[in-house]
Amino acid sequence: MQAFNIADRNSTVRRVLPGVLVCAVITAIAFALAAIQESIIDHAILEPLVLSLILGLLLRMAWTPPAVFEKGIAFSGKQLLEFAIVVLGITLNLGAIVDAGWKLIVSVLLLVSMTLVVGIAVGKAMGLSVKLATLIAVGNAICGNSAIAAVAPVIRARKEDVAAAIALTAVWGVGVVLVLPLLVPLLDLSDERFGTVAGLSVYAVPQVLAATFSVSVVAGQVGSLVKLTRVIMLGPVVALFAWLYRNEGEVAQRPGLSKFLPWFVIGFFICAGIRTLGLIPDNLVEPATNLSRVLTAIAMAGLGLGVDIRSIRHSGGPVLRVVSILTVLLVSSALFVTWLLGIG
Repeated sequence: MQAFNIADRNSTVRRVLPGVLVCAVITAIAFALAAIQESIIDHAILEPLVLSLILGLLLRMAWTPPAVFEKGIAFSGKQLLEFAIVVLGITLNLGAIVDAGWKLIVSVLLLVSMTLVVGIAVGKAMGLSVKLATLIAVGNAICGNSAIAAVAPVIRARKEDVAAAIALTAVWGVGVVLVLPLLVPLLDLSDERFGTVAGLSVYAVPQVLAATFSVSVVAGQVGSLVKLTRVIMLGPVVALFAWLYRNEGEVAQRPGLSKFLPWFVIGFFICAGIRTLGLIPDNLVEPATNLSRVLTAIAMAGLGLGVDIRSIRHSGGPVLRVVSILTVLLVSSALFVTWLLGIG
């Protein structure tokens, strides 16, 4: 029996390895391109995760992967992504959020809740499907690409919708990074307040860093903490949508707790809890962050290879309109909330 199990595992590895290797090569190229950006302008405007998705989409336009690669590509886009989310929990210390004070927590809860509700409503009004509108709302409300990728499997979103939400929102996010620092002299914002506003409104973690550290170290530190607080909302939000979609597709077949709380969300919370209790050494946090980042980038390459970009063209205009509305709403709301609560 043991020999049979080993042989079965080896067979599974052989089936997924070719596709995973292709995704890994794409990811390596993406990291190299990001490094080139950093060497020229000190930071990557397009992060490796987004580059992996774009490269995967472009390759898929020119090359249809043979059957030998299909299982590995699918494995990269799903199982590796779920494991990356679990590893992400190791990097989160919930105590730091509590120490930051109730004003920060209230601000994040208000803006995340508002963005989810308004984002889905606006997306539907613009003619998008509920699932695509949900992905866009979640990405803008929490932590960008990672949030979209985490929510997608629990709501059974189409690959085309995931690709459209990530690629188009990320492109818009680059423009936000370039424009947002102009608010500092325009509105006479302090470094602390600007960092808070950026952390509450900017799409993805690397983009928060790019927008804030270009202003000052203090703005970058504050922006990072605020963004971290938003990232912690990933687990509860994924659990919420898993419960809302519990009777759809494969979710309906899951027994017990996993019927509405996928294993990777449970793992995310467990890892975050262990980290908060101090049971994970600080010197493991950076390797865990890098591992999660690499695995997510590989998953995005797999996602890109699994999507024909021509299938997302029709949603491009509406997606960008929804994202632009949410961005304006987030920035203006963040400015109002920080003024109202006296933050920064």
